Amino acid sequence: MRLGLSAISTVNASFEEDVVAYAAAGFDAIGLWEFKLPPDDEANLALLREYGLEVGVCVPTVPAILPLGIPGMEGPDDPAERIQALCASVMRLARYGPESIVCLTGPLGGRPEAEGRELVIDGLRHVAAAARSVDVQLAFEPTHPSQRDSTSFVNSIEAALAMLADAGTDEVGILLDLYHVWDDPAVWDFIGRASYRIAGVHAADWPSDPARADRELPGLGTSRTKELVDALELSGWDGILEAEIFGDPERYWGLDVAEAARQAHAALEALV
Repeated sequence: MRLGLSAISTVNASFEEDVVAYAAAGFDAIGLWEFKLPPDDEANLALLREYGLEVGVCVPTVPAILPLGIPGMEGPDDPAERIQALCASVMRLARYGPESIVCLTGPLGGRPEAEGRELVIDGLRHVAAAARSVDVQLAFEPTHPSQRDSTSFVNSIEAALAMLADAGTDEVGILLDLYHVWDDPAVWDFIGRASYRIAGVHAADWPSDPARADRELPGLGTSRTKELVDALELSGWDGILEAEIFGDPERYWGLDVAEAARQAHAALEALV
């Protein structure tokens, strides 16, 4: 496995600061968040080449088909406008040769589930077609049931696979975020039997203090991250193991970018 760090983990640093710090910490790859990318893609690509970083999972500016319930990330209300933005992001981010580009459903936001499914299935078909046109892997992400009202109403691996099947988009992979799926009973069988459907892996732990809303570095909390990484290795999966830390300004997000990258690399290195 190669090791990567998602740029949301150092949310206050610039793209250039991320690249320099991640390379210095020993990472093989960076997971891009489009909102952090400067507009000059050629210059961005040149910087990545200069520092020898691959691109892991890319997160579009508008990553979900339905509006997110995360402050600051809601985006436009109209699903058609969101789908158009997602397709445009796929076309742009494909230039970076990423491991995959992520897509979520978003929460239902008061809609009946049947209506939400219809909107998401239509959106998946459009975004998958855009991904096919530029030969890039799309990754569909199920999230933890506790985030049903903020990030996605698809809250299990089986539900994600069923949604892709209903959309006729079986070429779309699954973004396996270990923070979200560590307690999904299907995760072990999925890794063992269908690791070819894994289009990217994000890693972070649930903190031991249940009152905390941030994420712990992978392997340092209460999740079964080490066991899941071992299972991925046994399955033959050989992609990028990418830490993605939604932090707290008083904890991880308050670190200098170089120190944050160093700590994340050490945490991942201990898992592989």
